[in-house]
Amino acid sequence: MPRLVGINHIALEVGDVEEALEWYGRIFDFELRGREPGMAFVDMGDQFIAFSRGRTQPPDSHRHFGLVVDDKEAARAALEAAAAEILPGRGLNFRDPWGNLVQVVAYEDIQFMKTPEVMRGMRLELPKSDHARAELREKGLA
Repeated sequence: MPRLVGINHIALEVGDVEEALEWYGRIFDFELRGREPGMAFVDMGDQFIAFSRGRTQPPDSHRHFGLVVDDKEAARAALEAAAAEILPGRGLNFRDPWGNLVQVVAYEDIQFMKTPEVMRGMRLELPKSDHARAELREKGLA
């Protein structure tokens, strides 16, 4: 039986790909990986987001995905500056203009890890919190 080992990419339906690139570009620093008709691919190191033209469903109420950032407070400030719909609660959750529900989490606080090679390629040096390191050790991953 195959074992789940990670996520290569996520695909987001948006009303307009150019508008999505502009809107998300006000929030996050990213590089465009490539394009196809009706799609754009945004790099996240060894993973990517695919923006796809044509939202076919109503706004998400519970289905969401989490984006990992190097600076959660900078993400909050950028979201506020972009007048994004930030949802109430203890985390940093927002809804994009097309109804996609997104959770922002800080790299230091979660057990997810980029390899040293990917970190070097992304020109990042990010620490982990004691709690995140303990979770990794508990699973034999650190």
